[in-house]
Amino acid sequence: MKISAIITLKKDVLDPQGKVIHQALDGMGFNNVSEVRQGKYFEIEVKENDPKKAKEVVESMCSKLLANLVIENYKIIETQ
Repeated sequence: MKISAIITLKKDVLDPQGKVIHQALDGMGFNNVSEVRQGKYFEIEVKENDPKKAKEVVESMCSKLLANLVIENYKIIETQ
């Protein structure tokens, strides 16, 4: 089963990469962008048939390794 997760910086954490992307977009003429926050996207194939158990496994991965919970949040966005 494939589970997708997005990891993003918490709102109060400065996002220098997002700022550079925003500036680049502005320089390309995309002036209607007010803010850009960047993050990480993972697609994880889990050997589990039960969607609830698969989601729990990926949540454990996120909380123990993939996300730095001091400065990042994670969200499971998809189950396939």
